[in-house]
Amino acid sequence: MLTSPTNVAQKTGKVPQSVLRDVWRASELAIARSTVQTTGHDLLDKELPDRGWPRSALIELLVQQNGIGEMQLLQPMLSPLSSSQRVVLIQPPYHPHLMACRAWQVNERNLLWLRPKSSSDALWATERTLKSGNCGAVILWQTDIRPETLRRLNLAAQTTDTWFWLMRPISAAANASPSPLRIALRPIHGGLSVDIVKRRGPSCENPFFISLTNMPVGRRSLDKDYETPVKRPSTFIATRSTTPALV
Repeated sequence: MLTSPTNVAQKTGKVPQSVLRDVWRASELAIARSTVQTTGHDLLDKELPDRGWPRSALIELLVQQNGIGEMQLLQPMLSPLSSSQRVVLIQPPYHPHLMACRAWQVNERNLLWLRPKSSSDALWATERTLKSGNCGAVILWQTDIRPETLRRLNLAAQTTDTWFWLMRPISAAANASPSPLRIALRPIHGGLSVDIVKRRGPSCENPFFISLTNMPVGRRSLDKDYETPVKRPSTFIATRSTTPALV
């Protein structure tokens, strides 16, 4: 007769180690069940479950404004990935720069640039691209996106072996999202101020600095008077004891 872990715990007063290995504690970073790839930034890896970007998941990058270094943040990931797999850019705010791709060692032959005429077309193209499973990574830029659309994109990402990033304004941090990983980015001298809004694990109390070696020399940090604060959904605000600030 087989003995269940529950019966063992009731008799001995202890939970078997075989059960504890599969129990996730909220005070610990979760263990991803999908493939994870290092971000190329040690400080960021330390704050992410399994120390990297999760595959088959919707990852939100919430930016202060476009062109602050968000693509440089992804460069260590995109460079090796593009050597053998296609990277799709959907509705980027700027034209991809060929010389910048070569400087970052991103294979431009595997770079696909899509410019749908409308947001609905862009969302349709993103969902179809994810479901096709023919790309290594998909990056989508959107300003306004409905909750039901986010859920569809999240489900589409879970069905494919593709890394998927969604670029949104930092103001979207105040809205709920099914994304398991949401990161707010602000420009700062020599790099980015990174604030993890949501992750599978304990809340990240304070923003931290990621140095970007290719950041333009004249880049300066934003004036606090013009800084866009990171506003979280109420469920997250209650658990945070420190208000994020640009440092």
